[in-house]
Amino acid sequence: MNKHTSMLGAASIISIALLAGGCASSGERPDGQLQTAESAIQQAVSADARDFEPVLLNQAQNKVADAEELIEEEKYREASRLLEQASVDAQLAGARSDTAKAEQAVEEINSNIDSLRQRIEERQ
Repeated sequence: MNKHTSMLGAASIISIALLAGGCASSGERPDGQLQTAESAIQQAVSADARDFEPVLLNQAQNKVADAEELIEEEKYREASRLLEQASVDAQLAGARSDTAKAEQAVEEINSNIDSLRQRIEERQ
């Protein structure tokens, strides 16, 4: 094998590796995941996450914004990963908000029960 053939072969291998790496790193555009993450954020907002879990909600929103920038740069795999995290963060924010609201309701009910008990004791 001569020097020219060796260099051509090496260049071909490097080109194929770069093309394969480029294709593998870009993946498919994660438009569905973007919609899912945005929907999860809207559900968290509806569950009053702004009041009960604002930090987690903001993290989810920031991850979506970062993912949108990555999509513009055609870094779809990285964007997809961030969108998955954003969805989980938003779902967690919504669940924690629901839990906090339920705990408040329980505290209010217990307070009402205590108040009723006091009234009953006063009448006896």
